Amino acid sequence: MKKIETFLDNNQEWANEVKTENPGFFEQMAKAQSPSVLWIGCSDSRVPAEVVVKALPGEIFMHRNIANQVISTDFNCLSVLQYAVNVLKVKHIIVCGHYNCGGIRAALAKQNPDLLIANNWLMHIKYIYRLHQTEIDLLPTEKERVNKLVELNIREQIHSLSHTSIVQEAWDEREAPILHGWVYNLQDGLLKTLIEFNPGDAIPPIFQYRPVEQS
Repeated sequence: MKKIETFLDNNQEWANEVKTENPGFFEQMAKAQSPSVLWIGCSDSRVPAEVVVKALPGEIFMHRNIANQVISTDFNCLSVLQYAVNVLKVKHIIVCGHYNCGGIRAALAKQNPDLLIANNWLMHIKYIYRLHQTEIDLLPTEKERVNKLVELNIREQIHSLSHTSIVQEAWDEREAPILHGWVYNLQDGLLKTLIEFNPGDAIPPIFQYRPVEQS
């Protein structure tokens, strides 16, 4: 385990390298940000978004939580979403989960009496499991069951995004953002597309947002 001071030393080295290669980089970054992508990912330390897609600072607006969830009562996530869509005008939203996710494994087990808050957070994933229980339980190994729920969870979060008034209003006004559901494989470092929603794609009527008509 690295000493915490090592991170400070590495930061100094990195900043010096950037200044040498691009003397005006930090001055430009300090003026404003204009990322084209909002990334909603898992908090897992093994899935650093900027690293796995080789993104530069300023290219990705970020929100991470356990098991990359988009929950309609989570004002943290919704605030990030609103700012990214309404202010930054991102063109793409990526929900990225990963195989062998600890949050998904925990959701497939009994609730942990030592993790009461985490239990509540994972309840949403348990609901997804309940809807697909027959399909998941037929899989022969725990790894397969976990990874199947990983994929189903990512798909569900894309649907959840499409159900928000934030996204639907942006679709009406500027035909963006496109919603992408990706999964990351810890064993080979590769990303895979699972689902994509484009502005205008069909949403069930009960989830459609209708703004109040002006009289």
